[in-house]
Amino acid sequence: MEFAVENHSEKDLTVVTIHGEVDVFTSPELRETLLDLIDGGALHLLVDLGDVTFLDSTGLGVLVGAYHRLRSRSGSMAFACANERVRRVFHITQLSKVFTLYPSLDEAVAARATAGSAPSGG
Repeated sequence: MEFAVENHSEKDLTVVTIHGEVDVFTSPELRETLLDLIDGGALHLLVDLGDVTFLDSTGLGVLVGAYHRLRSRSGSMAFACANERVRRVFHITQLSKVFTLYPSLDEAVAARATAGSAPSGG
């Protein structure tokens, strides 16, 4: 699967969908996309990892960096992640204690709508 990053807005929420492997080779593109979104005014990101087939420490570093930039602006970041292999990376690294992980994009959007606020982020 070719690496790609797409995004769209739903009210004040920006949904970022990542496809393919997130590793040392693709992380710079992901970092640039996330920072462009944040610097462009996106404050609440929901990152859909449903089509991510691999996530390494470089990719995690990019996500953590974006999270810190959002938090400094009173923003938030949550994840939709159905892939058990990718979810395991969050659990092993203890990042599941920092980030909110939802089993699917639909559940993440529904939880946000029910809560009436941006996804938590820690």
